[in-house]
Amino acid sequence: MSSAISPTPTLDAAPLALYVHWPFCVSKCPYCDFNSHVRESVDQEAWAKAMLADLAHEAAALPGRRLTSIFFGGGTPSLMPPSTVAAMLNAAEQHWGFADGIEITLEANPSSVEAARFADLAAAGVNRASLGVQALDDAALRFLGRAHGVDEALRALQTAQEQFGRVSFDLIYARPGQPLAEWEAELSRAIGYGTEHLSLYQLTIEPGTRFHTEAAAGRLVIPDGDAAADLFETTRAITAAAGLPAYETSNHARIGAESRHNLTYWRYGDYAGIGPGAHGRREGVATARRKKPENWMGAVDRNGHGIELEETLPPVSRATEALVMGLRLHEGVDLSRVTALAEGRTMVDDAAVDRLAGQGLVRRDGDRLIVTEAGALLLDAILREVVVTDEVG
Repeated sequence: MSSAISPTPTLDAAPLALYVHWPFCVSKCPYCDFNSHVRESVDQEAWAKAMLADLAHEAAALPGRRLTSIFFGGGTPSLMPPSTVAAMLNAAEQHWGFADGIEITLEANPSSVEAARFADLAAAGVNRASLGVQALDDAALRFLGRAHGVDEALRALQTAQEQFGRVSFDLIYARPGQPLAEWEAELSRAIGYGTEHLSLYQLTIEPGTRFHTEAAAGRLVIPDGDAAADLFETTRAITAAAGLPAYETSNHARIGAESRHNLTYWRYGDYAGIGPGAHGRREGVATARRKKPENWMGAVDRNGHGIELEETLPPVSRATEALVMGLRLHEGVDLSRVTALAEGRTMVDDAAVDRLAGQGLVRRDGDRLIVTEAGALLLDAILREVVVTDEVG
């Protein structure tokens, strides 16, 4: 299958992405290890002021760039007042300017309450919605701790498609006891709703979550390796046949509808991250904000920003990140760029690449190294074989 994703931008046209983290949720899902918090009330005026200050600090650290994408993530950013979203977008445009056709995504829960805000969010400038549907089965939604039901989610999806130019939604599969045939039917139903993009994630048990506690006690068992592999391969086959091929490990899109924001991450471009717990990569510097909302807010009050960590990454660390991220993509990774980031150091075990290529798991295309469809299922093992990690600097 050929890739129709646009080529990696040159340095002169390097994109700059902005990630805005809104940390609040109505409730904490049992599988979620994201930086999300439940609070009885939020001082919206104070939060808008602090977010704008954090944004101004990042803009001063990255002058002269133009934004190609903005992503409001969380948490549940659809709980943000549309006026705060509008203020953030206006400030971002003033600080940096917007590239033509900028992609502005906001994650949303598919509830009727939040769907009622979609028109105002679209008016504020959001042009792409990512809905956390997670399942098209009411029992599964209850198991996943979701507050919405299937009918409510589908009404919210319809509203999103009416209000936003681009729409994606998430599903979680490889749930306990989920038969392959049921997932095939659920995925086919999801494709039938006509969105341009689907994010399809296997359920994983993350430390610190309620599901982790349940699994440790033996009360929760997810599909074993063979069953999970069957689900993964079936997912890629069905989406490819429907015209939404996988362009990244868990993300599927119609040609030209890939998430431009997430492509910046996977192509190891620069991105500014603001809000509690947000990470950033700007010109070789890694940033991380304080995670707890109150601590982040206090830091902004004291310092004008919420940064907890700001460090220049060694060349090999940058190259390793670029290699690991890039190999998730169907288009693969440009090894000449990886070598340049590593200042000429060897980052790939050529003997391992040749061996894996002989097994049909990877292939070379000029300077690009690409994990094949057969290798996608074994990505973690391939990374351990291919990536040279014994050099530091």
